[in-house]
Amino acid sequence: MTTTHLTEKKFSDFSLDESLLKGLDEAGFEFCTPIQAETLPHALAGKDVAGQAQTGTGKTMAFLLAAYQNLLSQEPDAERKKNQPRVLILAPTRELAIQIEKDASLIGGHTGLKLGLCYGGTGYDTQRKMLENGVDILVGTPGRLIDYFKQGLYKLDKLDVLIMDEADRMFDMGFIKDIRYLLHRMTAPADRLSMLFSATLSHRVEELAYEHMNDPIEVKIESETVTADNVTQIVYHPGNEEKLPLLVGLLNKHEPTRTLVFVNMKWVAEKIYNSLRANGFKCGIISGDVPQPKRERLLQEFKDDKIGILVATDVAARGLHIPAVSHVFNYDLPQDAEDYVHRIGRTARAGASGDAISFACEDTAYYLMDIEEYIGKAIPPGKIEPELLAELKPSRATSNSSDRRDRNRKPRDARPARGSTEKRDSRPRPQPAGEKKDQNASPEKRDSRPRPQPAGEKKDQNASPEKSPNNDDQNQREPRVETVQIETPLSPSGKDLPVVRRGRDGPPAIG
Repeated sequence: MTTTHLTEKKFSDFSLDESLLKGLDEAGFEFCTPIQAETLPHALAGKDVAGQAQTGTGKTMAFLLAAYQNLLSQEPDAERKKNQPRVLILAPTRELAIQIEKDASLIGGHTGLKLGLCYGGTGYDTQRKMLENGVDILVGTPGRLIDYFKQGLYKLDKLDVLIMDEADRMFDMGFIKDIRYLLHRMTAPADRLSMLFSATLSHRVEELAYEHMNDPIEVKIESETVTADNVTQIVYHPGNEEKLPLLVGLLNKHEPTRTLVFVNMKWVAEKIYNSLRANGFKCGIISGDVPQPKRERLLQEFKDDKIGILVATDVAARGLHIPAVSHVFNYDLPQDAEDYVHRIGRTARAGASGDAISFACEDTAYYLMDIEEYIGKAIPPGKIEPELLAELKPSRATSNSSDRRDRNRKPRDARPARGSTEKRDSRPRPQPAGEKKDQNASPEKRDSRPRPQPAGEKKDQNASPEKSPNNDDQNQREPRVETVQIETPLSPSGKDLPVVRRGRDGPPAIG
């Protein structure tokens, strides 16, 4: 790992508490990154900060040090209760919240301050009990935090520090209304330290900062490129049926140590996962359908090199600091150009180098133009050599599903066997010619329509008048006439109105 991403500014140059300096020393941190060197002087002086920097440049450490120092340098409010945290850190995803809490524990182990973590998907009663016991620093995702807040488990009216991480992502995920709900129920901006950090300070993020922060100082760490300089990018243009063979071929060629494969859809992730396992790769899968405890276990196994490949949707594209990720594959190009930057930002972190390989297939190639415009340069294309298209072994899940489809498929004219429990066709069958009619048939199945009178047959004199065919003929020969009076322009007074005879089948006649 190189150190060119660091500045000459040391953490010991700041007026930090001894407990923090001890935690930084044990964690191996000595020099600041650019975003840390620029934001810490303002934050430690009690000024609000809105920071922008590339992903993986140390934003988390910057706001954690400022929050810890703020709490250690002043006594808590005398009227503060244990269910009133002093620091609130908001993160858009569970994985990012977990990562922030781990980093906070790493550098703040000697401070004596209590940490709390709240996120959805697991540990509801455990987190509830933790809030009841009280915490100093609360880290969490908006949904679970609002759930507990509405139950009255904690209050925000004694808050000293507010931190919003990945603010642009909160807008993208639809959390902004939840964020505003909490912002309106905490200490006034003038009475707290507020920090906002994001990879991009868009107009809507700046508007949020203007509304809920106290004249924040903007700190932007500009770079010649939007993506990290140490990332080697390349794009291939395969057909849809070539993507899986090309992925396996590139994995065999590069032999990466730790690889992330990003997709857009969950079912695609499952397809890749099954195929890679069938072809001898140890891998895991992370998506919205995977339970939170399993997701945490898979991430830990990935960090411990128990699995070398992690197939993921964009749930893992932000906030995860996984060291030594050598390769990132965009199996599907993302629809949003910013997501591309965050995906490949999982590699080449903290000054390391990495490779970002993308597939611009038939379905996602039209996203490439927007991505290249956003990052400010064209991605070099790669040539698909025949040896890169590996021969795949069929995955067990794919073969089993096709076998089930074949077994369940039956001819269109198939009939259920005798003694089968399948439902038979209950529609009446036509009467074969020459077959005698069953006189004992139920009356509800007989045709009750009147039959025509056969020629030469004697007329039944006792037939009821309403069913007599002659009555019907007479009604047809003598149509019923309806007499009405209408008003015409020649008789406006209504006197001497003409009589209209309206026939059943013909036009009205005036007479």
